[in-house]
Amino acid sequence: MSKPRFESEEQSLTYMREVAVKGSGFSNWLGVEPIKVWRGESELLLEMRGELTQHHGFAHGAIVGLMADNACAWAGASVIGDVVTGNYSINFLAPARGTHLRSKGTVMKAGKRQAVVRADVWSESDGENPVLVAVAQATIIPTGR
Repeated sequence: MSKPRFESEEQSLTYMREVAVKGSGFSNWLGVEPIKVWRGESELLLEMRGELTQHHGFAHGAIVGLMADNACAWAGASVIGDVVTGNYSINFLAPARGTHLRSKGTVMKAGKRQAVVRADVWSESDGENPVLVAVAQATIIPTGR
């Protein structure tokens, strides 16, 4: 893995909160909270609310997908700089019924032109075991910025 983009984990988190969350209307509106973005790994948390669900009351697949996509992109960004997602595939494993979604991204391989990243998305509720609700893989492309 190459040299980290930031000098410290706290510097990385501050940047992600200011740029990736506050600078993104959608992520900001959702309230996505970066917990870790450092050395090829990311962890994000989202508090669920009614407007993020589908007609059965589960987290909408688009929201689960966003958590996977952001976990992949943010893990990639921690290694290769400013990025966009080239593509991703996701497998939904269980309904996301919890009060929170947590996603974790891990860079599998990073190069000059792309990073391949894996993400897991978990549904969580207080007092209950987390449930793995989706797994994803993405190709993350540096923007050159």
